[in-house]
Amino acid sequence: MDGESKKKAAFYDGLQVRLVSDLEKSLAYYRDVLGCETSGWGHANRGGMKLILQQAQNPGDVRPNAASAKRDTYPTDWKGPELGWDTFVHVDYNEFDLLVEEMRTNGANIILGPIESTHDNGMHFKNLYIQDPDGYIIVFG
Repeated sequence: MDGESKKKAAFYDGLQVRLVSDLEKSLAYYRDVLGCETSGWGHANRGGMKLILQQAQNPGDVRPNAASAKRDTYPTDWKGPELGWDTFVHVDYNEFDLLVEEMRTNGANIILGPIESTHDNGMHFKNLYIQDPDGYIIVFG
């Protein structure tokens, strides 16, 4: 069996579970501002972004990510994000401007962007940072 690959069970959708301070307010934000389909289960889904929002027992339990440490081991000149990311959502590059307009029209709390940058390897990207009512940051890029 040495050198042979073992069969592995398939993974399907991964859903982030996010504690929120006001479940109904958060569901409304994800539905009305971000355009997600929501449910009584606390699901907020749009395309590949799939979340489960759950009511926190205590306000202190709501903890968005802090910024990560910088590192020089990325395959480009990028050292890491300046802000804490809670979710990164890939968007079709050709639809990015459409997304920005949608978020502005819907009243999203845009905290950074849209920004454009090019890595030293020539990879060009655009990012938009949105913050939800509990301070969770969703980066679209």
